[in-house]
Amino acid sequence: MSAKTSIAQQKVSPKIDLIEDAGATGELAQAYDEWRAATGRPQVPGIFQCFSHRPDFMLQVMAIANGVHFSHGHLDRKTKEAIASYVSYLNRCPY
Repeated sequence: MSAKTSIAQQKVSPKIDLIEDAGATGELAQAYDEWRAATGRPQVPGIFQCFSHRPDFMLQVMAIANGVHFSHGHLDRKTKEAIASYVSYLNRCPY
C-alpha cells in the first residue's frame, strides 16, 4: 500500500459473514426494507448487517442506535451525524 493511500481508500476484509441486501429473505429482508423506508437511505450500513443472521436482535440494535444517536440532547442531529461520519472514516467503515 502506498504512503499516499488514505485510510478511507484502504480495503478491509470483513471478519463477519454479512448477508447483503440481495441475499436477504424473509424477516431479514423485511427488516432491511423497514430501515430503508425509515431512513430514506438506499443501503443498510454494514454495522447493522453484522447482525444479519439474527434479524430480531438487529431490529433491537437499530432501535437503540436511533434512540442514542438521534434523540434530543446537547448535540443536534447534524452534529451527531458529522461525528458518526468522521468516526466511520477513521475506522474505514462507510457511514
